[in-house]
Amino acid sequence: MRLRVIQKILGLLLSTFSLALVPPLLLAHWFDDGATQAFFIAIAVIFSAGLILWWPVRKIEEEIKLRDGFIIVVMFWVVLGAIGSIPFMLVDELNMSLPDAIFESLSGLTTTGATVIVGIDHLPPSILFYRQLLQWLGGMGIIVLAVAILPILGVGGMQLYRAETPGPMKDAKLTPRITETAKALWYIYLGLTLACALAYFLSGMGPFDAITHSFSTVAIGGFSTHDSSLGYFDNPLIEAVAVFFMFLAGINFSLHFLAWRNRNAKYYIFDSEFKLYATVTVIVCLLCGIGLSLTLYQGDWIQAFRVGIFQAVSIGTTTGFTTTSFQSWPGFLPVLLIFSSFIGACAGSTGGGIKVIRVLLLYKQGRREIQRLVHPSAIITIKMGGRPVSGRVVDAVWGFFVTYIAVFALLLLSVMAAGLDQITAFSAVAACFNNLGPGLGEVSSHYGALPSNAKMILGFAMVLGRLEIFTLLVLLTPAFWRA
Repeated sequence: MRLRVIQKILGLLLSTFSLALVPPLLLAHWFDDGATQAFFIAIAVIFSAGLILWWPVRKIEEEIKLRDGFIIVVMFWVVLGAIGSIPFMLVDELNMSLPDAIFESLSGLTTTGATVIVGIDHLPPSILFYRQLLQWLGGMGIIVLAVAILPILGVGGMQLYRAETPGPMKDAKLTPRITETAKALWYIYLGLTLACALAYFLSGMGPFDAITHSFSTVAIGGFSTHDSSLGYFDNPLIEAVAVFFMFLAGINFSLHFLAWRNRNAKYYIFDSEFKLYATVTVIVCLLCGIGLSLTLYQGDWIQAFRVGIFQAVSIGTTTGFTTTSFQSWPGFLPVLLIFSSFIGACAGSTGGGIKVIRVLLLYKQGRREIQRLVHPSAIITIKMGGRPVSGRVVDAVWGFFVTYIAVFALLLLSVMAAGLDQITAFSAVAACFNNLGPGLGEVSSHYGALPSNAKMILGFAMVLGRLEIFTLLVLLTPAFWRA
């Protein structure tokens, strides 16, 4: 383990992140909204902390190993979640405690979208922009951005990329050089953001709302500049834009890259994960639309499907935007939506959840075991896209799933011990662990009323979900430190 190179990279990343606070600072000064001093202090503290870490080891030139990458990624998310809370604590209008500020910061960076703030409509514009920006940076991953723009990472950047990117097959690169891969992903991410902002603006949003909501839409974050989320606008065209870009952002960005580079949509059509992702989305949309038309909307099919499709895509992709109180829907529909977030979006996207490709592999593995009962001597290979999947990947998926269930159960028991009722506890853990945001019960609108210890547990769940469990849990194993 190379402690000095870890210190150097962490210092560089913190110093780089401090630059992200410059736009909110300029907005605070422009609007004179009372948050200028808060952002100035935050920039000074974060940049100074990064400089203090970097300066003593600035001349160190060592390659990053795999273990170093895991430590850097975990430390950066934890430290950044804590230090990103500074503006929230310093703005008088928010009057936030340390646990609340850290919760809000972690929720933004992990693209969870759970909030402890009530009265979002009345917040200073700079704070609103900052919340959305946190989600945008966390969406593709600040570490992946750093790999793209910091040449100091060199060949060791692959270790950070592997530790940061989601999905069971992390070794695949779109280009021969990892820095070019990271840049390609960010170009697509930026392009989708610009297109989304323009579409929102043309659909009736003001420039500020269009830009800020494009951040949280493409990041699949769910933060909004209004308490009513996108329901504030009550505009079918805006909702259609949101559905389109939420669905796009839930697709593996590798497919976007391949389709764009080769100018061919076949990469979507023939991709097994995409087909299941689209199928599950359509099924949940139909169930919500039909269920609402038969109950809540009493035969108003247009309104039922308008609301049902929006919420199905928003919750299914783990974005978390709302246009209505889906928590009060009749029957099984609210629970159906929460369960759809467990599947989540595709691997290699900005979404959360278990990921569609893992669900698909679990299904194929289950089907293979049934076939083996009928044909015990048969050699049956699991294939994806016509190619066999290695046993190591299948084992990794099963290991992830079992660990996911076990960790979920422990988190659920922990928040229940903190005083939450069963419905609130289950939905809160699901919403934070899957990086979704809105839940049921006491967390249907915000998390502000929860006890501080529950918020800290849920904040831990957000980081676990964002880093897909193993990246963080591996640091807790004795074998990691002995290697």
